[in-house]
Amino acid sequence: MNWNQLLCSDRIRSFTKSTTSRDLRTEFEKDYHRIIGSAAFRRLQDKTQVFPLDKSDFIRTRLTHSLEVSSFAKSLGQNVGEKIIALNLDPDFKEKQKEDICAILQCAGLIHDIGNPPFGHFGETAIQNWFKNNLSGLKFKGKPVESYLNEQMKQDFYNFEGNTQALRVVSKLHFLVDEHGMNLTKALLSTIIKYPGSSLDINKKSGNIKTKKMGYLYAERDIFEDIQKSVGTENNRHPLTFLLEAADDIAYKTADIEDSIKKGCITYKQLLEELKTNKSYESKDGVFRKLVEILEHKYEKAVLNDVERPDIYAVQNWIISIQGQMLFAASDSFINNYSSIMEGSYCFDLFHSTEEEDMMEALGDIAYRYAFTSMPIFKLEIAADTIFNFLLDRFVEAVINYDTDEKMSVVGSRVMALISDDYRRIYKIFSKEKTEEEKLYLRLILATDYLSGMTDSFAKDLYQELNGIQ
Repeated sequence: MNWNQLLCSDRIRSFTKSTTSRDLRTEFEKDYHRIIGSAAFRRLQDKTQVFPLDKSDFIRTRLTHSLEVSSFAKSLGQNVGEKIIALNLDPDFKEKQKEDICAILQCAGLIHDIGNPPFGHFGETAIQNWFKNNLSGLKFKGKPVESYLNEQMKQDFYNFEGNTQALRVVSKLHFLVDEHGMNLTKALLSTIIKYPGSSLDINKKSGNIKTKKMGYLYAERDIFEDIQKSVGTENNRHPLTFLLEAADDIAYKTADIEDSIKKGCITYKQLLEELKTNKSYESKDGVFRKLVEILEHKYEKAVLNDVERPDIYAVQNWIISIQGQMLFAASDSFINNYSSIMEGSYCFDLFHSTEEEDMMEALGDIAYRYAFTSMPIFKLEIAADTIFNFLLDRFVEAVINYDTDEKMSVVGSRVMALISDDYRRIYKIFSKEKTEEEKLYLRLILATDYLSGMTDSFAKDLYQELNGIQ
């Protein structure tokens, strides 16, 4: 892979660039403005990061998380870009390329979660489970729906994934000018494809991070191939994807601890005890122990200065130190593995085999045990499961006979009227001249498009309204 091709500024819908234009922005800078002006981006303010429907101003949403990832990703781009130039790792990589990767990563951070359904990752699981439990029982024209779908189509629903939906949102569903969505640059689109394979390529035991999940739906196979050909990744991860993933990991693993402290899921003393009993703490000269000592120092300083909540003060300031350490670690790892990343043979995340990896794993484990498995989260996930099951029951039943010669029920017609005009327009555009089988597949996607585009509050309110609760 080479940077000249990797930083492809072409778009799916091409246009002639005016030689007299006074717009001095690069194509990647234009992407930024397209994103922040979109409704899909604004909806992230009411989508769950960890704690659904939380009323506190301090707890993160998908929007605040995405802004943090965007900031970290740009910082990683600056660090890595400077080192590539300073070490002369690539004679074709100049200051212009550094500016471009920073702009791309900043945009990628903003949209990496734009396809996530309501109620966080549990929403993904709820959609997957609904199709696994119900697809075999659905019928169209007296035949099982499954008999119309090829294996990839079925696996798309069984492995529904927010990252995959993100590509669909920005390349189609954001209907502003036409069916090409935000029509972002191909370099940016390639960067957000974390898993460059279809639902048939998933292999969690391969040892290669790129086969952990799917990266595109059957419906976007042509777009995926176009992107791959243009940027020259040849079914490998775009190098910038590793930096985007690192930024995401840094953001959510540190933020989850901070939010858990604020929510009272874990106390400062419990956090400190967890860290000190970790086997990595035993190494007196290791990064892990030094970072724990910084946490203790922050707390002692807060007590000395008579801070009202020394526990929260200490953790918030410690998180900043952790983030800085992780940014340097990810940057160094990218440079140390530069050749294999550019060859497409690097199989791991950027924290693999680094001293910081143990701290990242510890933070994730602590957040999972104290926050993700807490009683409030359990209750909200049960409620979310009820909401998803009800809505999928109604919308999937309605879309099956939509746009066919089959008679729709009165209720089914009403349900279809609830779906966004833009989503239905996209279906009509991309179902033209398709086979009956693919049209049915696209109608099922129409249901998941609508549900995954909902905010937490909208999904809850719609469920209550359709059940006559309000």
